[in-house]
Amino acid sequence: MLIVDAKHLKKYYDTGAEQSVKALDDVSLGIKEGEFVAVVGTSGSGKSTLLHILGGLDNVTAGEVTIRGLEITKMKEEELTIFRRRNIGFVFQNYNLVSVLTVYENILLPLQLDGATIDQKHMNDIITNLGLTDLTGRHPNQLSGGQQQRVAIARALAAKPALILADEPTGNLDSATTMQVVGLLKTANEKYHQTIVMITHNEDLAQLANRIVHIEDGKIVERM
Repeated sequence: MLIVDAKHLKKYYDTGAEQSVKALDDVSLGIKEGEFVAVVGTSGSGKSTLLHILGGLDNVTAGEVTIRGLEITKMKEEELTIFRRRNIGFVFQNYNLVSVLTVYENILLPLQLDGATIDQKHMNDIITNLGLTDLTGRHPNQLSGGQQQRVAIARALAAKPALILADEPTGNLDSATTMQVVGLLKTANEKYHQTIVMITHNEDLAQLANRIVHIEDGKIVERM
């Protein structure tokens, strides 16, 4: 079953020059439930643009994205905001934690914004498996980069989303912590059957995924 079905995505930017910049140029991609897909490309290849469009964070020039059978590219902003909160978890390079909230409060935040019932067993399981049990009362400025990214992963998993989108999630981490964080994403994929799309320029990290998609100059050039 396809969780994500993206068809003929185009994202063009008008720079005022004779030709527009084609960040995405007719990209189609299907992602099955439970897959861990790595999208690999150099800087400026279009990989982050693809991720942002899959997550409803950016608009397309043309094409469509369907997630869980619903076409998000036709949703109005308020409808899309609610859909994202309930169906998509995000893990960014810069963690995006709320500094005034504790670790536990940061993890709960998406559920509270949605007024959702908290599955305490699921929460405890996530916190334990991500090694956050002793950190739940701390604030982000009391954590290392690797610890903050683990909190971001826990927050992304809390609402049991259809899809987790990770945009260069290890970009600010050292090599040892990088492998630990990607290993945690791999564990989330295997333990929770979580569908994950990870953007990276690191071919070694990409090898941990089930499938690798290469993108260059706004086009998918290789699938493995």
